[in-house]
Amino acid sequence: MSIEKPTLSQLEDIVFDLGMTLTPERLLEFHSLMDAAVASYTIVDELPDEKPIVTYPRTPGYQPIGAENPHNAWYVKSIVKGAESGPLLGKTVALKDNVCLAGVPMMNGSATLEGYMPDQDATIVTRMLDAGATILGKAHCEAFCLSGGSHTGALGPVHNPHKRGYSAGGSSSGSAALVAAGDVDFAIGGDQGGSIRIPASFCGIYGMKGTWGLVPYTGVMPIETTIDHTGPMTATVADNALLLEVLAGPDGLDPRQAGCKTARYTEALGRGVQGMRIGIVTEGFGWANSQEGVDAKVRAAGARFAELGAVVEEVSVPMHRIGKDIWSPIGNEGLQVQMMHGNGMGFNWKGQYNVGLMDAHASWRERANDLSDSLKISMFVGEYFTKHYRGRFYAKAQNIARRLGAAYDTALGQYDLLLMPTLPMVATPIPDADADLTTYVMRAFEMIANTAPTDVTGHPAMSIPCGLSDGLPVGAMLIGKHWDESTIYAAAAAFEGSGNWREF
Repeated sequence: MSIEKPTLSQLEDIVFDLGMTLTPERLLEFHSLMDAAVASYTIVDELPDEKPIVTYPRTPGYQPIGAENPHNAWYVKSIVKGAESGPLLGKTVALKDNVCLAGVPMMNGSATLEGYMPDQDATIVTRMLDAGATILGKAHCEAFCLSGGSHTGALGPVHNPHKRGYSAGGSSSGSAALVAAGDVDFAIGGDQGGSIRIPASFCGIYGMKGTWGLVPYTGVMPIETTIDHTGPMTATVADNALLLEVLAGPDGLDPRQAGCKTARYTEALGRGVQGMRIGIVTEGFGWANSQEGVDAKVRAAGARFAELGAVVEEVSVPMHRIGKDIWSPIGNEGLQVQMMHGNGMGFNWKGQYNVGLMDAHASWRERANDLSDSLKISMFVGEYFTKHYRGRFYAKAQNIARRLGAAYDTALGQYDLLLMPTLPMVATPIPDADADLTTYVMRAFEMIANTAPTDVTGHPAMSIPCGLSDGLPVGAMLIGKHWDESTIYAAAAAFEGSGNWREF
């Protein structure tokens, strides 16, 4: 691209925007002093970018319609075959459409990014392909991942395979629907406020949000670095543990991964829960929008764990009730600064920047009216509090988040795992296309009270299906100590093996 020095008029606008006043003579002097910096930018522009090598052939694919996409869960179908051997050989995968797959379109659920074609693979894509997996394409997701419902994506709502017209959850809506429908063995989801676990709960599958930093986020479009998670969504616990083994571990490019500790998660599957201590978190139940059938099924899950040999007791974590409130400044202000003003990448971290994605996403400013209303309300909140309160609430929430994490750690000092409903409710009806704004936004955020707090604290948490209420799946959430996904898998596998969850 051509690097141009700012005109005097452009520099004058910058000075004004920064709240400064310069005389014409002073302005001209500053203008001449910019020559050296512009020359450096020119050199950087002429150098080749540093990007991961793409090794497996693929085509751009196509957008399936009609009977080929009954739940509107696919964005693009494009077959990418991995290595001819490995632990994932014969397994099929759908990628959430915030994951970069070179040469295949990516829109992250938003019309403003439509037409973007990544030129690099995410680290997790390379790891799955190297392990023998076959990628079948990209799953539709919610607009820039800002919804726990499945009604905000640019290509229309994603339907729950258990009941058409009902939410598949979000923001990894298509990922959950494709796994639940049996179209793929694995799917990749993302989780900043619950976006792996919410659709897993609504659709009756297993969704693991590992410890923050366990799975490299490189090549996945960020929302906010301190709450970004990506991970596996599967129909069985064994598949989930197997996929996490492949995904987990540092890649040297993601600053989220300091202190990362991995394990052979599949080795935990037969361990059982005999003698395990599980604390049922009192504050995870009885929200204003909690459904009695959901709370009852999760308490029954606790009783089933006791029958399997675990010690199950009630435990109180009072700060859990305000965990979502602590998440709010971090989520809203953080996304506005990094994902929107920062063109998806932001600044001030070392690692792999996706320059092409930054260029493509920057065009949202020309099409801001086309952004989803769920993103707009988050942007309005984030912009207001950043502009008028100097970011102090973001900063304070990050400080208080340590206290929230310590509250969970105190409970986890007494128990191996914590248990609560993943969500207060089962899948809700998808809002009509002409639904009022209040309904649209409510359906996007009404379910995150139990999931959002562990995005802030980084504790691993998994949604497991534990029964049906009104004919729709109920999810129970298991929370573990940092880097202790193995204990979660041990409990989840024992629960899964105790019977058909649909009959619990």
